[in-house]
Amino acid sequence: MPRLVGGLLSALGASLAALAIPRVLQALVEGPLAEGAAAHDLGALVVPVVLVLVLGVAEAGFVLLRRNLVMYPGTRIEAEMRMALFRHLQDLPVAFHDRWPGGQLLSRIMGDLGLLRRWLIFGLLQLVVSAVTIVVGVGILLATAGWLGLVYLAGAVPVTVIAFRFSRRYRVIARLSQDQSGDLATTVEESVHGIRVLKAFGRGRDALESFTGQAEELRQTEMRKAGNQATVTTSLQLIPEVTLAVCLVLGSVLAAQGQITLGDLVAFFLTAAVINGPVIDLGMTLSMTLNARTAVDRFCEVMETPNPLPDPADPVETGPVRGHVRLRDVSFRYEDSAVPVLDHVDLDLPVGTTTALVGLTGSGKSTLAMLVPRIFDVTGGEVLLDGHDVRTMRRHDVRRAVAVAFEDPTLFSASVRDNVLLGVPEDGPDAVPAEERERRLHEAVEVAQAGFVADLPQGVETRIGEEGLSLSGGQRQRLALARAIAARPAVLVLDDPLSALDVATEEAVTSRLREVLDGTTSLVIAHRPSTVALADRVAVLQDGRVTAVGTHRDLLATDAHYRHVISSLEQDWEDADHPDAVTEPDAEPETTAPQAQTEESER
Repeated sequence: MPRLVGGLLSALGASLAALAIPRVLQALVEGPLAEGAAAHDLGALVVPVVLVLVLGVAEAGFVLLRRNLVMYPGTRIEAEMRMALFRHLQDLPVAFHDRWPGGQLLSRIMGDLGLLRRWLIFGLLQLVVSAVTIVVGVGILLATAGWLGLVYLAGAVPVTVIAFRFSRRYRVIARLSQDQSGDLATTVEESVHGIRVLKAFGRGRDALESFTGQAEELRQTEMRKAGNQATVTTSLQLIPEVTLAVCLVLGSVLAAQGQITLGDLVAFFLTAAVINGPVIDLGMTLSMTLNARTAVDRFCEVMETPNPLPDPADPVETGPVRGHVRLRDVSFRYEDSAVPVLDHVDLDLPVGTTTALVGLTGSGKSTLAMLVPRIFDVTGGEVLLDGHDVRTMRRHDVRRAVAVAFEDPTLFSASVRDNVLLGVPEDGPDAVPAEERERRLHEAVEVAQAGFVADLPQGVETRIGEEGLSLSGGQRQRLALARAIAARPAVLVLDDPLSALDVATEEAVTSRLREVLDGTTSLVIAHRPSTVALADRVAVLQDGRVTAVGTHRDLLATDAHYRHVISSLEQDWEDADHPDAVTEPDAEPETTAPQAQTEESER
């Protein structure tokens, strides 16, 4: 902030130095350059000439100082706001990100904050300096030439009206433009992420046509912006020039009548020339200010979104988590739905047991799994972790104790090592030593049957590309599972993370999981009969309720709905065009990332 204030003062200093030059020239005209004075005393010219030179150098120096001073705080404020927005986005729940397109968030965190930074560095100072220059300059005009100053001031009336009307129109167009930019960014993001689907179905031309239409809408909006800005700029340039023309005629008459001196007239027009610059630039300054205001509105729109899953004011200290999970009378429904997804669910997951959760499509299995790590909050009942309601615990503590592996894994554009060790803290109070991190890395890769990483170009240091799309589906799933294993959770939630693997590989992974994660409580959402058979017990979810809990054998004998679910799973598995459903386990070639990518595209 001190540097920003210093930059503002430097800009004001440059403006005042420019306004002082006409006063020196007025004294020069009325003094040494008066009739006959220069011929007798040429030395009298030295002081005013040197003074004008000093003022010019001072103006240039103030401008240079202003630029040096404001660059740092401007970029620093932009960086801090960007980090604050990203931090808030990380804190907001999944439900928020389900509603907001990624392109809109990207345009806010990049484009909008860039606009704000440019306004802080240039627009804000220009606005303040222009206002001070105009006010001080008009005061000098009134003091110097009286009636001429009033005539020039009268030109401010239409300027004010035009600027006000421009602001009202331009603000609406500016918001529309920035929203359309966000929509366009969303389209690009979706097209890049779905490029394989577009190519596979030959829909690239349709995607291009859709993008072209959006781009044309944005272009038309930008043309409207430019048209409004051109209109106001023309008006703001024409009015001061016309006003000066009127003042020239009136000033000549007043000078001829002796009501003002020649020096007053020279000082008036030189001062007016200094004022005209900020007046003419007012259109650009206003448009930049309105763009910045819209950017701040869009920034605050996200920042002011409350987090419905806050940490408690007085969180409980649980100590080491054993992993006993219990869902007691749990109900859940989404915000935009009146129909509950889960209705009075009771389920107990003893420490160290593996429970398979089965049910028909839409029964609420994935939703139930997301309640354990508190990705969603229950709307009724409670989820207990070692007897503590997860809402009374810090989210960080809950999610350090509960690891999740999803059916559709998300990997980051980083090395295999960084992806696998994502849940293993490297610093802070829970930091894991480097030797232990390395041991966990190799153990997790081995347990997840992800030995293909050894054949990648740089092994575990190989960058796997955005979202891991350079790998096959089975490879991505195994790395995501390795990530969950390396975190050493007390509770492991598996949302069918092995669906892309063949049965033999799945059995190998599961058996090794039992060894490495002995004592870990596991909840497995099962979509394959083989997964169900490997669990200690099975919970049946029907229409949002747990209707039966028992072993696979007992439920087959006693529960008709369970037999229907199992037969449906078997039929789905037999009918599915499953890439890994082959005789030999894990049959896809796993040599390098490009080879995996080629095979994936052939599939």
